[in-house]
Amino acid sequence: MDLLALADFNLVARHGGFGRAARAAGRPKATLSRRVAELEAALGLRLFERGARDLKLTEEGRALHERTGLLLTELSETAAAIAAGGDAPRGRLRISAPLLFSQTAMGKLAAGFALAHPAVRLEITADDREVDMIEEGYDLVIRVNPRVDESLVGRPFLHDRLVVVAAPAFSRPTDGAAVRAVVRGSADPQGGWNVTTANGRSTIAIDPVLSLSSLMMVRDAVRQGVGAARLPLSLVSHDLRGGRLMHWADIDGPETTLWTLYPSRRLLSARVSAFLAYLKTAFPLGAPDELAAFID
Repeated sequence: MDLLALADFNLVARHGGFGRAARAAGRPKATLSRRVAELEAALGLRLFERGARDLKLTEEGRALHERTGLLLTELSETAAAIAAGGDAPRGRLRISAPLLFSQTAMGKLAAGFALAHPAVRLEITADDREVDMIEEGYDLVIRVNPRVDESLVGRPFLHDRLVVVAAPAFSRPTDGAAVRAVVRGSADPQGGWNVTTANGRSTIAIDPVLSLSSLMMVRDAVRQGVGAARLPLSLVSHDLRGGRLMHWADIDGPETTLWTLYPSRRLLSARVSAFLAYLKTAFPLGAPDELAAFID
């Protein structure tokens, strides 16, 4: 297979058209069109559906782009690193991370990583949505308790757990009535929280008086004494130690685990390896207190 023709195909696929690819690369549009046509002829496959105004990948074209585009990028970066006299991390590193982790830790982590690796251009997007790494061009994603995905590999790097907390002045009803609660929308179960205490397992019935979209907002509201809430231990550790919040119980259920994930077909680049190593340095034990240290 002609690697140059394959590179031109991926250029066109990445930019979504011959014209845009030609302008981005400073190459003649006719040359790119001819090279892609030669690749299609060599493979005996149609890689693009050519409409009057748009260009779309066929199913075969999409599969070829997904499996070869990132590998070609790695080859190019490896060659550039060798030419520069080493394999130091360099180039763009795009990461998608959950909103809460981004708000509490990613700013400081990103700054430290940038200082340690000045040749890497780090881009971080805070998003609780499960992004498509290939389609959206991410090198690495951080996810909370991710579902099994055979197209991705990864490793856990941080563990946390949910606890029920309230302000010291807020009293829990003694007559079995529901507790006034601050909840994070539909993330909190309806009716109550299953918890464990020194006395065993039980259920705290709740009456949601506030529904907020951010765990940071939930924490701030609970500090004001409006109700109880279930929150990550790392987010309230300082408040518990400082007496601003009281620990009522632990949520009965699996712990919260943060994972780093990347495409299994991709050679692990120096910049991704460097970021994974940096996370390991920042969270050597993967404990909630290590994350709490990043929270103001």
